[in-house]
Amino acid sequence: MKLLITGAKGQLGTELVRQATEHACIAVDCDELDITDAGAVSAFAAEAKPDVIINAAAWTAVDRAEENIGAAFAVNRDGPAHLAGACARLGVPLIHVSTDYVFDGSKQGAWVEDDPIAPLGVYGASKAAGEAMVREHCPQHLILRTSWVFSAHGNNFVKTMLRLGREREQLGVVADQFGKPTAASELARVILAILPDMGGHWGTYHLAQPEATHWHGFAEAIFDEARRQGMALRIRQLDAIATSDYPTLAQRPANSELLCKKLESTFGITIRPWRESLVEVVAELRQQD
Repeated sequence: MKLLITGAKGQLGTELVRQATEHACIAVDCDELDITDAGAVSAFAAEAKPDVIINAAAWTAVDRAEENIGAAFAVNRDGPAHLAGACARLGVPLIHVSTDYVFDGSKQGAWVEDDPIAPLGVYGASKAAGEAMVREHCPQHLILRTSWVFSAHGNNFVKTMLRLGREREQLGVVADQFGKPTAASELARVILAILPDMGGHWGTYHLAQPEATHWHGFAEAIFDEARRQGMALRIRQLDAIATSDYPTLAQRPANSELLCKKLESTFGITIRPWRESLVEVVAELRQQD
C-alpha cells in the first residue's frame, strides 16, 4: 500500500514512518508540502497517487494558538479540507488525527464519539473545524481523536518533565485536569494495524491508551520510571497544584478522558496501556543522552 503521510517530522509522523516498513511511504512535512495551499496539495496528491493519506500535520501549540488564530485555523481546518478534497478526487481514504480538546471537559466520565463538542479555545475550535471539513469533503474517512501525545521526539510532557526533573528539586504539576496519555508509537501501531480493515467502517473514533490520570499522576509515573532506569534526577518534591495556580493563555478541559471501545470493537484492536509505552520512551531518551 502506498501511504502519503503529512506532518512526517512530528511525533506521530516520525513513528508512522518508522513503523510502516511494509508499505511504500511518501513522507512530507511543511517544508515539502504546505497543506494550507490548496493548489499544492491537489497537485502533489495527483502526482503521488497514494492509496491512503494519513494527516499527522497539525498546529499543536495550544497557548500560541490563542494569539495566532489565523495560522492555527489554516493548518487545522484548511489543511484537512484540502487533503480531504484531494482524497475525494482520487477516490482514496483519508485518516485524520484530531484531539480531545474538541470537548469542554464538563462531563463526568469518559467522552464517547457522539458526545456534543464544545471546544474551550482556539486550538480545539480549529481542530473541530478540521473534523467538519473532513466529513464534508471526503466520505471515505477515519477521524481519530487522541490525547496527551508523548514520544522520544518533538516537544511533549514527558520530555519537559525529564528536563525539569534534572534542573529542579521541587516542582508543582496540575492535578485537576484528567485525560489519557498516549504514545505516538502506539498511535502509529494502531493506525497501521487498521489500514486493511478500513472499508465500510468510516467515521469518528477515539484512540487513546488505557488508564486515565491527571498531569501530576503522569509526572509521578515519568519520574518513577526514569529513576527505575537509572536516570539522574534532582527532583525531590512533586507538588499537586490546581489549574488556577498555573494560569495559561488557553483554557484546558478539566476532563478529556476518551472512551475507546468503539475502535477496539470495530477493528478487533487492543490498545496497550500507556505505562508500557512510557517504559519504551524513557529508554529511548536515555539512549539519546
